[in-house]
Amino acid sequence: MELSIIIPAYNEEKRILKTLEDYYSFFKKKFGNNFEIIIVPNNSKDKTFEVASKFSKDKKNIIIYNISNYSGKGGAVIKGFELANGKLIGFVDADNSTNPENFFKLYNNILGYDGIIASRKIKGSIINPKRRFLQTLSSFIFNKSVKILFNLNYYDTQCGAKLFKKNVAKFLAENITEKGWGFDVDILNLCKKNNLKIIEYPIFWKDCEGSKLTTFDGINSIIRLIAYRMKN
Repeated sequence: MELSIIIPAYNEEKRILKTLEDYYSFFKKKFGNNFEIIIVPNNSKDKTFEVASKFSKDKKNIIIYNISNYSGKGGAVIKGFELANGKLIGFVDADNSTNPENFFKLYNNILGYDGIIASRKIKGSIINPKRRFLQTLSSFIFNKSVKILFNLNYYDTQCGAKLFKKNVAKFLAENITEKGWGFDVDILNLCKKNNLKIIEYPIFWKDCEGSKLTTFDGINSIIRLIAYRMKN
């Protein structure tokens, strides 16, 4: 299996079908059946599971693992890491903000690195449409906090598209402790502590409507960062 793509999904019944159609069609043309998509609905109260199940019923290389209780995005991705069989294992948001063409850029550019993360904040990246002021400010404060607390030299830890070599993904699945919004920082901090080589790569990112992030989430995420730093 060449590639495993994990799609965590929380109440995504209105957005996930287009993402599944685009990703399945694109990677089917690239790899035939030598890839898999692992959909992990987690604690969804809508019809995310039903929509994904209907789409996947005649496709052998789509796996669905439904988590009925709260797991957070991190818990859903961890389960995907555990189930994945690809030489390369990555995850992407269910809203199609990173389209398959841009995820494929990660695949093409991982090369000799242990992992590659999509970035909306380095030269060559594009966000369309531009983010609102409060979103930009919250992101700026969060990233500054990450650099101060963890000395992680990345411009965008939170972009929801990342890809790793299989052995790295399996290692992360066994060692990740943060399952909420600090999950991405936990991944990169673990990689740093274990001298894994992670590259940041610019992408085109579409700011989709329906984001579940609130100002409170932004404040809470920084509080969680501090707690995580104290614990580690």
